[in-house]
Parts: sequence; C-alpha cells; structure tokens
Amino acid sequence: MLLKKKKKDVAKNTNFFKEISQASQTEAITKLESSLAGLRRSEVEDKEKIYGKNVFARKGFIWYKRLFANIANPFVIILFIIFIYNLISYFVINANNADERISDLWSAIIVIVMIVLSVGISYFQDFRSYKSSEKLRELVETTASVFRFSKKNPEYKANLKDLNSVSKYTKEILIEELVPGDIIFLSSGDMVPADVRILSSVDLFINQASLTGEALPVEKHAKYSPVNPKRVSNILEFQNLCFMGTSVVSGGAIALVVATGTSSYFGTIASSITAKRPTTSFNKGIKKTSYILVGFMAVIVPIIFIVNAFMKHDALAALIFSISVAVSLTPEMLPMIVSANLARGAVRLSKKKVIVKNLSSMQNFGAMDILCTDKTGTLTEDKIELVKHLDAKGKESEKVLEMAYLNSFFQTGLKNNIDKTIIEHIKSRHDKIIGMPYTKIDEIPFDFARRRMSVVVAKDKATDTLITKGAVEEILKICQDVEIDGKIVPLDKAIKENVLALSKELNAEGLRVIAIGSRDYKHTNHVYKIKDESKLTLLGYIGFFDVPKKSAISAIKTLKSHGVDVKILTGDNEIVTRAICNKVGLDPKTPLLGTEIDSMSDKKLRELAVNTTIFAKMNPLQKARIIDILKLKGHTVGFLGDGINDAVALHHADVSISVNSATDIAKEASDIILLEKDLDVLEQGVVGGRITFGNILKYIKITISSNFGNALSLLVASFWLPFFPMVAIQILLQNLLYDISQLSIPWDNVDQEFIAKPQKWNSKSIIPFALWNGPLSSIFDITTFLFMGYAFNVFDHFNDPYYLGLFQAGWFIVGITTQTLIFHLLRTPKIPFIQSIASWPVLIVTGLITVIGIAIPFTPLGHNIGFVNLSGIYFAYLAGVVVLYFILSQLWKMLYIKITKSWI
Repeated sequence: MLLKKKKKDVAKNTNFFKEISQASQTEAITKLESSLAGLRRSEVEDKEKIYGKNVFARKGFIWYKRLFANIANPFVIILFIIFIYNLISYFVINANNADERISDLWSAIIVIVMIVLSVGISYFQDFRSYKSSEKLRELVETTASVFRFSKKNPEYKANLKDLNSVSKYTKEILIEELVPGDIIFLSSGDMVPADVRILSSVDLFINQASLTGEALPVEKHAKYSPVNPKRVSNILEFQNLCFMGTSVVSGGAIALVVATGTSSYFGTIASSITAKRPTTSFNKGIKKTSYILVGFMAVIVPIIFIVNAFMKHDALAALIFSISVAVSLTPEMLPMIVSANLARGAVRLSKKKVIVKNLSSMQNFGAMDILCTDKTGTLTEDKIELVKHLDAKGKESEKVLEMAYLNSFFQTGLKNNIDKTIIEHIKSRHDKIIGMPYTKIDEIPFDFARRRMSVVVAKDKATDTLITKGAVEEILKICQDVEIDGKIVPLDKAIKENVLALSKELNAEGLRVIAIGSRDYKHTNHVYKIKDESKLTLLGYIGFFDVPKKSAISAIKTLKSHGVDVKILTGDNEIVTRAICNKVGLDPKTPLLGTEIDSMSDKKLRELAVNTTIFAKMNPLQKARIIDILKLKGHTVGFLGDGINDAVALHHADVSISVNSATDIAKEASDIILLEKDLDVLEQGVVGGRITFGNILKYIKITISSNFGNALSLLVASFWLPFFPMVAIQILLQNLLYDISQLSIPWDNVDQEFIAKPQKWNSKSIIPFALWNGPLSSIFDITTFLFMGYAFNVFDHFNDPYYLGLFQAGWFIVGITTQTLIFHLLRTPKIPFIQSIASWPVLIVTGLITVIGIAIPFTPLGHNIGFVNLSGIYFAYLAGVVVLYFILSQLWKMLYIKITKSWI
C-alpha cells in the first residue's frame, strides 16, 4: 500500500504522476488510500505522520552560526589579530607612553570598524537569502475547501456528477492540514493548495503561468489526455493534474490530493532555492587571494622578526616592527575597497534602471558570457498582434475579420489574449464593424476536447449564423464546404491539403493561426449544442504574431560585441520561437526540446548546448540543467526570468536577473533586478559590472604587487641594516596614507578594451603580476637605502637619532610617492596620462596624498614620530627616482604584456 511506502519526492518521479494520471478515478482513490466518503480523522493523523504538514521544509536562520561563518574569513581573522595586538599595545606595551597609546587606540578603532563593515555586509546578504525562501509560503492560499468523512452524514459520498452538492459538505481548513488522499473542492479564484488529480470538473481553466511562464490559461478535466502521450516528460502537460501554486481562472472541480509540501512540484522549487547557492568565482578568488597572503605573511613576518631580533638584539622592538610589517602587508582595506566598488557600481547601475540586490554578483555580471532568457517580454513586447486575416486561398479577407470579431465579442466564457487582441484590433482599425446590427442568440463554450468555441448571432429575424473559431485541424473536421472568391465550393482533399500547407507556412513565419468557419440556420427557438457544429463553411484564418521589441535587435548586437551569447529557454514551441529569433537577429540553428533533453546524457548535452540557441518546451528543472551544463563548460551564465517557474534556474545561474514586474519569489531569488524587461537595459548592466570588476581587480593586483615589493625591501633591510629603516608608527602612517589614496578607485575609469569582453576572475594571474612588478620597486628602495646611507652619512651615524630620522624620512617619502603615483601606470596597459588617464577623483586624491606624504616629515606630527627635515639635494634625488621609476616600469610593463598577452 502507498501509505506504507517510504516517503519520497514524488514531484521528481514522473512515473508516479503518470501512474496517477492514467489510473481510473477508482484506482487513483485506492492508490491514495482514500474514498469518496472522505478521509477519517484517524486516517488524516496517520498520513500526517508519514507525509508531514503541507508546508515547505525550510532551514531556520540560526544567527550565531551565520555570524561565526562570516567571521571565520582569513582577512577578518588577520584584522582580529591586529586589533588584539593594538589593544595589548594600548593597555600593556605602551601603558606609560601617551603618544603611542593614542596611535594604538586609533589603529584599534579603524580595524574594528573594518571588521564590523565586512562581517555586517556578508551577514546581511545571508539573512536576505533566507527571507527569499520565506516568500514562497506567502504565495499559497492559507485555506482549502476539503471533503472529509462526517459523522453527521456517514452514508454520504461525493457525487462527482454534481459539484454543487459536494461543495455543500466541504469545510475550510488550513492548507498545511491537507494530506495525500484528501478530496478537495476548487472554484474560480482559488489557488491550488497541493498537487491534485481531477476527479470531476466543469469548464475548469487553470492559470499555470507561475510554473510554465505561459500567460494563456489551460483547460483541465478528469480524463487522461496528454498533449503528446508518446513523448510526455513534462508533468505540467497532464490534463487531469493541477499543481500547487497555480490558480483557477474559471469553472470548478472536485480533486484528489496526490502530493503535498516538499513532495509537491512547487515544493521542489522551494527546496531548490533554499539550498546553498554555488560559490561564485569572485568569492572563490577573494578567498584564494586571502590564503595566498596569509601564507606569504606566515613565511615573511617570522623571518623578519627572527633576523631583526638577532641583528638588533631587541626582541620586543623586533616583535613590534614585525607586527607593523604584517599590517603593511595585509590589504586590510580589501573588504572596504571591494564593498565601496560594489556599492559605487550599484549606484551607477541604478541610474541605468538596474538594481543590484546582491553586491557580490557584480563581478559575475561583468564576467557573464552567456545569457539565458525567455523570449516573452525580452525579445517580444509581451503581447500579441493580429497581423493577418485571410481567406482559404491566403488572400486578405474583411469577412474573416468580421466573423472573428463577432465570435470574440459575443462569447461570455473565458476571454483569452486572442479574443482581447481581436476586439482591440477592430476598435482601433475597423470600427465600422462594431456598429453592425447583430444580436446574440446562443453560444457553445470552448472545451479542450473540441479545441474550438462557437457563438450564434442573428442580423435579422429569419436567419441564425453559427460562427466557430478554433484550431485549424479541428475546424477542418467540421467543415464540408469552403468559401473561395465569394463562392461556396466543396471542401475536397486537395483543398484541405492546401489549407493545412498554408497554415504550416504561417506557423513557420512565427504566427499563431486559428481558423474561422460558419453556418446559417433558419431562426427558431432551437437550443444550440455541439452537434450543431457540423457541415460548416470554412471562411479562412486569423494570424497572430508576438511583437518583437524594437530595442532587442540592437541590444543583441551590442551584447554579441561585448562577448555575450544569448540563448532562449522557453516553454513555448520551437516554431514560433525560431521565427522570433530570426526577426531579432538571433541565429536559431537547430532547436532542442525539453523531451529531447531528458533523454540525453550530460556528455551529449554538453556537446550540443553550447552551439544551440533555442531550448523550447522547457520545464523549470530542464532550464536549470541547461545552465549547469553550460557552467561545466567553463562559461559564466546569467539567467533572466520573472516567474516561479524560473526560480530554480535563477538559483543555479552565476548571476540571476529578474524584472520589477516579476513574481515576488523570482525577485527574491535574483541578484539583479531590471526596472525594465529590456535587453538594452541589461547590456548597460553588463558594462557596469565590468567597470566595477575592473576597479576591484586594479586594487587587488596593484596592492599585492606593492606589498610584495615592500616585503622584499624590508627583508633585505632586516639582513643588511643594523637599524630599523622605519619604526612601527611610521610604517602604519605610510600604510594608512596609501590606503586612503585607494579609496578613490571606485570612481576610476576603465579602458574600453577591458569592457569589450567578459572578464573572469583569474587568481593565477595575481602572483606573476606581483612577482614581476614588486621587485622593481624594491630596486629603488635599496637605491634609496644606499643614497641616504652614503649621501647623508647615515651608515656612519646610525645611532644618532637625527641621522636615523633623516634615513627614515627619506625612505618614507620615496615609498609613499612611488607607491601612490605608480598606480597611474599600473592601472592600465596603455601609456598613462597620454593614452589613458584616471578619473578626476583619482587624480585629486593621489596627488593630495603625495603632497601630504612629502610634507609630513616637516610637520610637528612628523617630528613627534622621529622624522627630521630633509635638504634640497634629497628632492633632486626624489625627482630623478620618480621619473626613472616611471620609465623603467612602463618598459617593464610592455615586456610583461608581450610575454603574457595580458595585464590587469
């Protein structure tokens, strides 16, 4: 018995749904251990123990675990160590030195602010991700009408032929109390509270847009009749199944609950987006860089401490100096610089109608080289247009348009987009038809089996005209004649073949085609029925087209020029999608269907996916699989979606993009939200992402290169000099000034060549960049040691505070000047100030910091920390060093680019 089987995720088990769908009503009820008398309370309790509540399994937000996870970051740990040292220094080491204590206090305050900002932003992102899963619960109605066994009416059983009688015996319960086997009543306006099998229905139309993305409602009924019985793998196509999260547009039904909670189709989507998202290449790169720096410090700092303790015979001074070196080697501003860059990028993009929810996604936005999207609203205007009204030979016909209008206008059933478009088209272009003196006599509603609907109208009291519209094949079945050039002729086999051929041609052009037929009856008080839809005369066709967006063509062309390949993942058919792609400049190639994808191995799909543009008739899990396959091929994949059916794919994408008009869950699952569903807006976002990433990469590469050069210089100084080339407070001050100069990076320009193609994080390029450029700065540091040692006789008087102050002031100025100004050379592969110039905020800040750095040794602050005034000959040397450093660095850069074919 099903009740005794181990609970499993039935939503992933298509065979289970096929079995339930194909079973008779009695068999289905038996399989779910239910009956038409409804479940008893004891049965409900037993099922609840096995299947649980009809709610989504969700992980609670354990704040201290999330907080600890964010604190356990290598950079944060380094900052904590520095913070603790500052406190120890403040309370113990410098307890009797007021000046040093002030320095320690300010250092501690700055570091703790950095820690709070870094941890706080990450923690906030985690909390927001958790809230996205909670949004799912708000999308489902809180109560359901259920029919259960009643002691008051123990003999009553649900009469499937009389929905009204059943509704009298239902009661409202919380949807979380539903269990498999419950019998529920659905009516117009209800949300479907679980996955159900229809037992009986009357004119039931379901809106599945939340799961399929398609706006047109579909009819559901008790009979098993899939769209394509031989190839059905998409359970959403089963006509006697309804799914949690969809809604009843019209009609009513009695249904059997078959899956609830996390076992439902909707529940699998909830489970998918609450799972931890894959770590982005950007976050992986930052973490890897952190480990590289930690490893580098773990080697260099102990060496510097041991050598200085041995050479200077002062272990405490050596320890303080070594920790100061650790501070200077740590890009402690990295979290703040990255956050500032991302925040600045987000502000920049907001002006382009792009809202960035997840700041860390900015890099992936710029790195994106494949964009997957639906066609509706992206390539098209999210509406259809009536473009053809033709007779049976393909000639334009006003009569066909008139008959189509009368059918759509007078019907009282469900008016879909086709009816609305016909009526709007007539109002705007053929308003004379509106005033025609017709009256409605009767109507035969649409149903799925016939795939057509009819109205009966009269222009006079003598004749009734039955007008039928529907699928071409269905209309042909009930026609015996055809009107050609105003004459009625028999509809023979040859004409039928021509009619079908013309219909296929229109389909190939991307048109949705419906046929129109009519028949005159003598006016009586006759009640028209389905059998009267016979011996009609075929009048012609109406053709509808998804309107392409004007901006789509230029946007796709621009995206291609920026290295972004656009792929269409849609629930629509491949013929219409192919036509749309041709219209907007996308090569449709050979489409892949969802059913074909299900039968493919990952290896085979990897071979085809990259070169395929159209993926049609796709369900949510198939979309997610395509994204995963493309990622395995090394691509950075973006996905643009706006429905619940897109939530899984959004979760799997490297960068998830939604629109402001999307469903709540799609927006919550997204990293980026577009205020307009337009590829042109998206293209601007891609460029903005690359600018942001470029500036982050500049800081990381240039700072690590600079720090490596400083470490090398300090290592040489430790072995060579019998004194400290700078004391701890001087190193910290120089480091602080350099960090301040880097705060302007978020406002910097980025070369067009960098923006023109996708930019991916590459940790392997950081070390060669640092090893190449760092030692060059060390050469000039060592040159400065020699100059200050011999030109100012420091080597002969290093025990004299005055001479020691000269040496330290000289290296301090060379260090801050070259370190700050060299940014302009390293920020671009071009010639600085000539072929590429930094933004004015960068020019002002770096210039100002350079001036301040040069001035500090001449100020009271400089004198208090050990500096002394320098003479004019020093500044002649400084000018020569800066000019020579720039020339050699440019030549060195050109050689590096020639060898590696890359720079930033």
